[in-house]
Amino acid sequence: MRLWSRELWRIAWLATIGVCLGWLLGSAGLGLAAGLSVCLFHHLRQLRALFQWLTLNPNDEPPAASGMWGELLDRLYRYQKSQRITQGRLRATLARIQESSEAMRDSVVMLDRHGDLEWWNSAATDMLGLQTAHDRGQHITNLLRDPGFISYFNARDYSEPLTLPSPIDERSILQYQITLYGDDERLVMARDITRLHRLEQMRRDFVANVSHELRTPLTVLSGYLETYGDLADQLPPRLGRGIEQMQDQTQRMQNLVNDLLLLSRLEIDQGGQDHQPLSVEQLLNSVRQDALALSHGKHAVHVVIESDARLLGSEQEIRSAISNLAFNAVRYTPAGSQITLRWATMIDGGACIEIEDDGDGIDPVHIPRLTERFYRVDKGRSTTTGGTGLGLAIVKHVLLRHEAQLQVESHPEEGALFRCVFPATRLIKD
Repeated sequence: MRLWSRELWRIAWLATIGVCLGWLLGSAGLGLAAGLSVCLFHHLRQLRALFQWLTLNPNDEPPAASGMWGELLDRLYRYQKSQRITQGRLRATLARIQESSEAMRDSVVMLDRHGDLEWWNSAATDMLGLQTAHDRGQHITNLLRDPGFISYFNARDYSEPLTLPSPIDERSILQYQITLYGDDERLVMARDITRLHRLEQMRRDFVANVSHELRTPLTVLSGYLETYGDLADQLPPRLGRGIEQMQDQTQRMQNLVNDLLLLSRLEIDQGGQDHQPLSVEQLLNSVRQDALALSHGKHAVHVVIESDARLLGSEQEIRSAISNLAFNAVRYTPAGSQITLRWATMIDGGACIEIEDDGDGIDPVHIPRLTERFYRVDKGRSTTTGGTGLGLAIVKHVLLRHEAQLQVESHPEEGALFRCVFPATRLIKD
């Protein structure tokens, strides 16, 4: 405010001196105009100096000035210096980010809000075949044209990574992960998982081959034990109990081999060939009868139908998944428990099959690992229940093949709810 007051006083003095001189010369108006012209000339001269400094020599010190103009030039100069320091820091940060990205073995691609390529590291050049001279500004789907990647990119659901063959070498397997940031911009990262993919394939082949090879000796062993079992009345009691135990353990091994073979087939086979409209009501009633037979009347099993839609899928696979959930409810709940099989619609237009019980429940800490192979909440019950530890893994893979997901809700002493959620695209409404 002091500078403004001083400037106003200066204008007032120039105007007063002009009026006085004009009055002495016989024209006060011309004197006032002359005084204001001097003031205007001074400001235009300072404005011209400011313009030349900003356009011709912005990095030099500002021109000398006094009063309000001097303060203005000093402020601009300090602001320029702070901006240069900030820009230098940003450039250094960007340089470090680019250097670190260049050092990464994974591909890093930056896209603008329209999906056009802005920048990528050298790994993306080698892994995805991007060329700086031609591809900058191109839309990502013009270069990565796999239908799976295009669907993944447009779906905007990047919670899970996408695995596809490399666009420049089909023998290489890449895993894509997209992250949204800033103003709807995207960061695409791709890593080579060929080695991990081959190891996983070797594991699957090994499990499938071993399970298949075990079938024949187990069948022979089971046949002989069944023959000896028919003669149990003629054998000593101790030997008869031993044969009975061997029969039980052989049956467990056969169940384990069957589950391993089924899980291997679900992982390797793409599926979809036997998908057809299914009557969920008939399917649940059939599973209910099997669950009652397993329970020997110790549990109450109910079927609740709240939707008339049919489900598009494989009857054999869906039956296997629902049976595993229902049989687990029978095995892991005490006698007298209530078990409900429910077919209901969802708010988003989909539908779900629920298996609910009022048994002991599950601690939530175990829920994220329930679908792992051979994972057991209570390892002490593995022998008494007769399960293989693969049931929920089979359920998970069956649902994945039907574009569905498994949700689990449970707390100790509050029972458990297993919900198989199917999208609306899997429903056929009459």
